[in-house]
Amino acid sequence: MSESVFITDVGPRDGLQNQPKVLSIDERLQLVRAIAAAGVPQIEVGSFVSPKAVPAMAGTDQVLAALEAPEFATPTIALIPNMKGYELARAAGAKTVTMVLYASDGMAQKNAAMSMLETEAVTLDILKLAKQDGIEVIATIAVSFECPFDGPTDPALVQTIVAKFLDAGADQLVLADSIGAAHPQQVRELTAALVATHGSAQLGCHFHDTRAMGLANVYAAVESGIRRFDSSIAGLGGCPFAPGASGNVATDDIAMMLQQMGFDTGIDLDTLMEASDLAETLTGTAPGGRSKAWLKGYLAKQER
Repeated sequence: MSESVFITDVGPRDGLQNQPKVLSIDERLQLVRAIAAAGVPQIEVGSFVSPKAVPAMAGTDQVLAALEAPEFATPTIALIPNMKGYELARAAGAKTVTMVLYASDGMAQKNAAMSMLETEAVTLDILKLAKQDGIEVIATIAVSFECPFDGPTDPALVQTIVAKFLDAGADQLVLADSIGAAHPQQVRELTAALVATHGSAQLGCHFHDTRAMGLANVYAAVESGIRRFDSSIAGLGGCPFAPGASGNVATDDIAMMLQQMGFDTGIDLDTLMEASDLAETLTGTAPGGRSKAWLKGYLAKQER
């Protein structure tokens, strides 16, 4: 039996929040359902941030309400920025939330208007409530490799944050290369150290492709034992603090690479191409995975 790798598609949140076109609730639901139809095991469907700050995420409560089981069986995630966001997500019936931690004060102040330690304190408070409420918490550590304001991130700091929040009861810790600045050697060294200390079951990675190293970084993390990754349909995304930054590593590419390496992702590539096409149609800007042109031709030949 093939070893499994678990992919979370963050396109409907991390991808759409950076697009010039704001999709309607119905369009967002179309995209989520298309991704789910391809067998992607988990989808981040939106965030409970201020709609004034991020208009594209307005109505995430309606998105969650429309994705109730048993009609929609794929597990969903909502991102929350603070306690108010948690309360809104809980009221909307979210089963899993993502809270962002920071490995630099510069990014924390710019993105959350709090210090790094203040965001940790808020997350610890949310963790306590979430345990009582039966809600899973994913803690994503932004700028785990480099910050656009404070420069390269000290790996020891990231290791300290991971240990602190695993001890506090976070269900998963995700290392985020928020601006796409990491390179494979960095990734291999940090992930190998963390896997050696904590095992891999609760660890994941989130890469952007700004410097065209997103897929190489996924490979480096896989080599270290990481088996959970965030990615974005059609490579949707970007970062407002990284000029010229491209989107997240594309689900199209990561699913193809992992399957060719012999891993089981549970994803049907033909149906995933349909979801990727839809993302491009709806947004008008999705670049599509780097492999997409080749992959569509390859899949067509297999069907003959």
